Amino acid sequence: MEGAMRKTMSSGSVHMEMEDIDNKFQEAYGEHNATEDQLITPWTVSVASGYSLLRDPIYNKGLSFTEKERDAHYLRGLLPPALFDQELQERRMMHNLRNYDVPLHRYIALMDLQERNERLFYKLLIDNVEELLPVVYTPTVGEACQKYGKIYRRPQGLFISLKEKGKILEVLKNWPERNIQVIVVTDGERILGLGDLGCQGMGIPVGKLSLYTALGGIRPSACLPITIDVGTNNEQLLNDEFYIGLRHKRARGQEYMELLDEFMYAVKKNYGEKVLVQFEDFANHNAFELLARYSSSHLVFNDDIQGTASVVVAGLLAALKLVGGTLAEHTFLFLGAGEAGTGIAELIALEISKQTGAPVEETRKNIWLVDSKGLIVRSRFESLQHFKKPWAHDHESIKDLHDVVRAIRPTVLIGTSGVGKTFTKEVVEAMASINEKPLILALSNPTSQSECTAEEAYTWSQGRAIFASGSPFDPVEYDGKVFVPGQANNAYIFPGFGLGLIMSGTIRVHDDMLLAASAALAAQVSQENYDKGLIYPPFTNIRKISANIAAKVAAKAYELGLASRLPRPKDLVKFAESCMYSPRYRSYL
Repeated sequence: MEGAMRKTMSSGSVHMEMEDIDNKFQEAYGEHNATEDQLITPWTVSVASGYSLLRDPIYNKGLSFTEKERDAHYLRGLLPPALFDQELQERRMMHNLRNYDVPLHRYIALMDLQERNERLFYKLLIDNVEELLPVVYTPTVGEACQKYGKIYRRPQGLFISLKEKGKILEVLKNWPERNIQVIVVTDGERILGLGDLGCQGMGIPVGKLSLYTALGGIRPSACLPITIDVGTNNEQLLNDEFYIGLRHKRARGQEYMELLDEFMYAVKKNYGEKVLVQFEDFANHNAFELLARYSSSHLVFNDDIQGTASVVVAGLLAALKLVGGTLAEHTFLFLGAGEAGTGIAELIALEISKQTGAPVEETRKNIWLVDSKGLIVRSRFESLQHFKKPWAHDHESIKDLHDVVRAIRPTVLIGTSGVGKTFTKEVVEAMASINEKPLILALSNPTSQSECTAEEAYTWSQGRAIFASGSPFDPVEYDGKVFVPGQANNAYIFPGFGLGLIMSGTIRVHDDMLLAASAALAAQVSQENYDKGLIYPPFTNIRKISANIAAKVAAKAYELGLASRLPRPKDLVKFAESCMYSPRYRSYL
């Protein structure tokens, strides 16, 4: 039915026919059926010829169409005579991908596959997640965004610019799918650690939503990537003849906020109360304001603030089994006091507060932040941005990170600065001199912006560091031992978190749901993982991990009275697994 609706919409049928199809769509796809897939074939309502079928990425199976399907759907002569099953198609595609030496070429090939054969794309991604995650997401997606204007082929989401102000609701209705459950939206101002990429930031929502499907099981048709284009301050892009966005400086202030208000109103009106809107890669000054502005009226989530925080807290909870003690007994030092840094710090403080019963104002005192001007201290209070003020503690002003480490004596060092090579040899050696097992998290993306490499962390700490990073690093051999660095990747959290919200019909996000997700992820780390020094489980089991996270998030939503799907399923893990999209081919007979 969803395919039929898409085809009918694209052919410009009359309004009455559209309403009839919408009604049938709702019957086949009830509001509370979470992400369950439909078994209705695309020609139930409107018949597709063979040629059109081969060019519909949702239903195309390529050489996997059986002899009977080729006869039934007019495919004879349009395909070579060979029959490939989906596994053989997957092996062939992986063989081709591995022949590319340049990661960006792999990215382009995967995006081309997604536009030809959606189910095969997701089967590749699910079955080869550890190999392909760095291609569809960080670090390769960063380069893809930088060159998006040059590699742009066809729209993969909605572009909403200042030109559409006053008619955003109409623009949303141009998207062929009506039952949207997750929107990932960016304005492109702070793409990874690469800065303002304007309209070319679309690669981030596209990449995130492909992971929502592959890792969290959200139906592709329920996902909508959106880029809001208010201009760019990147002079290189403004002077690039191939730039695909508005060619003027960024709109600020009232003009910007009016566009966002209209967008959020239109989203809720068009898709309902329970559509999840994930803000992605907004600059600090907008990210905090947008989250505060809409969190009480919409189902909103900022992955840079909340998702990063949840995955890091999970890593810290797991790391306690290696370093000992409780969170309250550790001292945390952050390099970077933006969205990620302050978001992580606040969630750590909340978790310690829940564990100890102490007020958050008290638990913040063991958490220190360093920004571009040095240690955030009380004497700087008046000049600080609002989101930094809770972290201004009584201490002398210190500029240099190495000096801060020696003065504060942290047990945990976390980098969210977006500036590479800032955890220098002196800094890591200082951490190792203070701690038997220094916990070092270099979280900035992409790889070039990581505060240090895995090899540096292990070498400079004489193999004693417990290390994780935002982007992947290869295993490191030091002193005859192989160290496997963990990856504090948000992809551990947001797909399962989103699935939990959707399958429970949650209407608002609460911090306790983030902590529930952290605990669920930490619980998935096995003794075998710990023996390798890992504080995160391998991505090979990510769908199982996502189902467990979804169950814990949904359980917390029911506990808080924020879930609208009733009655509550008895086994939330099994329900989560039953909701997940499967990329296996369907029979069209």
